[in-house]
Amino acid sequence: MSLRAETPKPYSRRGPRPLLLHLSLAWMRSQASIAGSPSWNSVWPAWSPEGDQKNWSQAASETPDPATLAALFEAATEHDRALISGIAAYRAYNYSRDMPDPPAAWSESETRLLDYGGEGPKILFIPSLVNRAYILDLMPDASMLRWLSANGAHPFLLDWGWPGELERGFTLTDYIAGRLERAIAAIPGPVILAGYCMGGLLSIAAALRQPAKITALALLATPWDFQADNPEQAQSLSRTLAMLEPAMRFSGTLPIDALQTLFTMIDPEGVGKKFRSFAGLDKTSNRARRFVAMEDWLADGVPLAAPVARETIGGWYGANNPANLAWRVAGEIINPAALTIPTFIAAPARDRLVPPVSARPLHQLIANSRYIEPQAGHVGMVAGTHAEIELWQPFARWLQSL
Repeated sequence: MSLRAETPKPYSRRGPRPLLLHLSLAWMRSQASIAGSPSWNSVWPAWSPEGDQKNWSQAASETPDPATLAALFEAATEHDRALISGIAAYRAYNYSRDMPDPPAAWSESETRLLDYGGEGPKILFIPSLVNRAYILDLMPDASMLRWLSANGAHPFLLDWGWPGELERGFTLTDYIAGRLERAIAAIPGPVILAGYCMGGLLSIAAALRQPAKITALALLATPWDFQADNPEQAQSLSRTLAMLEPAMRFSGTLPIDALQTLFTMIDPEGVGKKFRSFAGLDKTSNRARRFVAMEDWLADGVPLAAPVARETIGGWYGANNPANLAWRVAGEIINPAALTIPTFIAAPARDRLVPPVSARPLHQLIANSRYIEPQAGHVGMVAGTHAEIELWQPFARWLQSL
């Protein structure tokens, strides 16, 4: 596996990215806790926007109880200390992914079709364009693809690679009707598509366009109705495009840290919670090692071609084009209701990035579909400690039923 300069290494990690944003959010959370604390009000009665000038003057002449104030600040900063401790432990953790890639059956520019071998139906896994493909092959004991290869399937993985000068001008049509379809053609015989997250939408479009080649479809944590859970938040995300335009015009891409900032907007406290939890975790445990591997993957992002960023942020989140049947690929409307092939849909119950309510409409639209809600999060469903039970085994049983 070739490593870019951006690849995290032990003792040189930069995550969680963007670090300054997460520390700032933690600081604001502490300040809000202090300002809204009943203990603060008890020692400083005028701490209220309704307090009149007399109350403010009276409060200014009084001395709050130092012990109570100390206890208040101690409670408010406890979360901060746990967060810093968790981040420091992660950044110092002695781990580096060392998984050799399987052979490439096809390649184009930096895009590779990795062949994991095995006996059984051929399955092409299609990841998101904004994350590294290896989340599906994370560690020896956390590799969905190697597990499937040993359990009755022949998986392939489409590694999109880094967007070069050519790809920076790509639209979704270029990726789907061009590069993805050429990768599908490189696999002999019928193929099952399995799309993860954004890759699921690309898979739906490809399955509609290649009915003679695609025999079944799996959609893993795939959004469809982008405004089902929080339409105001989706609209707010869309409005950030104007602020992002200068960066996109400069580089031709939406940079990694800008993408991470947008993900943080969806779940502002998510990063803080998981690193506080990591602070109290046994660092020698398999769970801690897997946490570090996942965080390394999250920090090892890929910039998104600017035209695709405009289509997805503005068209998917802002206009909700997929759910409104207004999303077009090569001029054709993408309508999952037209699919007749067997389809497996997994929507993680604890997914904050793609809530089940966003993915569930696909089950309602696709007549021949099976739907499950694994008790996991967006990443944990495919690579977490319970991924084999929650997703890999049900998916393998569905394959056998075909």
